[in-house]
Amino acid sequence: MTIKIVFSHFFLKLTMEPKVTINARIVVVGASDTGLAFLEALTFCPHLRFNNLTLISAQGLLDRYSDDNTRFLATSHCYSDQDQAQLSLRSWISVVKGKMKAIKHKYDYLILCTGLQYQMPSLTTDAITQKTNSVNPHQPRHRHLQPVPFNLFILNDQHDCLHVHQWLMDKFVELTGDAVLYGNTIDVFTCVEMLMHLSVSSRRIHVVHPPEEDPFSCFHNDSVEHAVKQALEREEVHVHHDCLLTDINDGQHTDPVTSVSFTTDAQTLRMECAVFFIFSYKTVDYDTFKAINDAFLVFDGHLVIDSTFHTNDPSIYAAGPLTKSSRRYHADQWSDFCFNSKKVGQRAKLPGGYNYLHVAKPTANSDKTATQNIWSKQVLVCILSQNNNYIHLHLSPHDVAESITCLSKNTLPVSNLPCLYRKHQLLLNHLCSRYDEGLVHDMYRFNHVT
Repeated sequence: MTIKIVFSHFFLKLTMEPKVTINARIVVVGASDTGLAFLEALTFCPHLRFNNLTLISAQGLLDRYSDDNTRFLATSHCYSDQDQAQLSLRSWISVVKGKMKAIKHKYDYLILCTGLQYQMPSLTTDAITQKTNSVNPHQPRHRHLQPVPFNLFILNDQHDCLHVHQWLMDKFVELTGDAVLYGNTIDVFTCVEMLMHLSVSSRRIHVVHPPEEDPFSCFHNDSVEHAVKQALEREEVHVHHDCLLTDINDGQHTDPVTSVSFTTDAQTLRMECAVFFIFSYKTVDYDTFKAINDAFLVFDGHLVIDSTFHTNDPSIYAAGPLTKSSRRYHADQWSDFCFNSKKVGQRAKLPGGYNYLHVAKPTANSDKTATQNIWSKQVLVCILSQNNNYIHLHLSPHDVAESITCLSKNTLPVSNLPCLYRKHQLLLNHLCSRYDEGLVHDMYRFNHVT
């Protein structure tokens, strides 16, 4: 068993260096990647000491490592559970477990970084009966008002994953019944792989995809998407496309979930199930929205900020996927979730035993193909079928790596591969000329040697 520790080294010169003490009451809401990055920047600032930092999070900070049996969600690789434990932020900040219900001015500065969460979608029949003149059945964005059954899971963080793992081991894995997963995101496929890793028969797993709003694959690569589809077919996982959730338990709203119904182009699809996972869409949590709205902050689908992260309240800042730029910037196609100064990708374990890593530059949400055509000069692809390795590298017109997509059954060097991002091919030992000459047979090995 490997014991992982963190070693903090303090220099005498650094400890004796005077620091400016700041006693302002700074409250950060949300332990998202954005919130943790902000707290890390403040606590490790070399010339400033912040004495009054408070983090408010529904689950607090992770206090233990998660194992491979609880990785139901893809990770951005920004702050893993190991990173959080090794940062020791608890030594510098006060952590309050709770959920923001209202905003009252008992602070000097408030930083909102709650991000977006998976939500329980309103059933289509409920949405249509609500008083509205513009209901799009393919975009059910109404709030679900009924209690959530105990065997319906909406996973948003590692604490949710720990809970569902324990529940599955106690009440599902060794019993009968099917699992239904609803959604189009990458977390659906990560959850499928984890269920099979927990010895759940693949024939008990049903993947239901709602009508796609975004024509682009969540994998950002056709070859990766094809490999995952083939893996699902080999494992005999049931996959259903263009299905919209309409009813749970035939409209009886009883607990637990025993059946789910979907509308399709052909006929109604009804399935019996023992557990139901929802990964349909992410949006702002209702309690967060209500607190923002009651505080008279400008909300336009997301919390509106300016170029310096100010809201319309001078003491309230916000950042991350929760926010959007003011319309006066004419940048609605750009979202703050695309930008990250630490990492620019995501990692996941996919069906078929594949390890997946995607690193890319931010692109406008509304015109991804146009952006790719403008910036894509060269594509370096190395496929080794005998080792089931795949790597896809995009270079800009200036020979700079703008996109990296990796798929392999071997463990990916996630601490090394993202370093290729924004590097010129000359720094990679003349990668272009060597690849054109047929000297690069294994990009993973070449990258390791380089």
